[in-house]
Amino acid sequence: MIERAGRGPLRRLVVLRHAKSARPQGVTDHRRPLAPRGLRDAPAAGRALAEADCLPGLALCSTAVRARRTWELAAAQWGTPPPVRFDRRLYLAGVPGLLAVVGEVSAEVETLLLVGHNPGLEDLVLTLAGDGLDDSLERVRTKFPTSAIAVLSWRGTAWRNLTPGAALLTSLTVPRGGTDLPRGGA
Repeated sequence: MIERAGRGPLRRLVVLRHAKSARPQGVTDHRRPLAPRGLRDAPAAGRALAEADCLPGLALCSTAVRARRTWELAAAQWGTPPPVRFDRRLYLAGVPGLLAVVGEVSAEVETLLLVGHNPGLEDLVLTLAGDGLDDSLERVRTKFPTSAIAVLSWRGTAWRNLTPGAALLTSLTVPRGGTDLPRGGA
């Protein structure tokens, strides 16, 4: 599938759904914090990306508090985190909006991390994946839970050329943390 998808370097789009969030009364959706489970799972997501040698050259992150905190806790697991761009357009975006933001990324970036929300991220993975390894695609169709990481691989010369069906879903991971909160509190 990747060979037919285009020419150019092998690129990876790493899609990370924010970790489990809380729903405190009186807090707007955009300002919802992570729940205790999210505080455990977000660092586990960062460790999973490091262990899979899937660290990005750039991260794009929703401006929602739960997405930003997921990014912070995940990136803290790496020696030197990549640059990050917080973009309000990623907050609750659908596939067209997500692809528009991704399409603006420099061609120099070969591995891109996208941190955001469902249902947009799940729809994006299902739209871009022409095929998947193992049962990964079917698992995404069933559920794309909080902290889920989908890795899509494709060949192309520019991010704006990423089109529906052009990628291969190479992995789907749902990291879960232990029972201890990360050091430094919430």
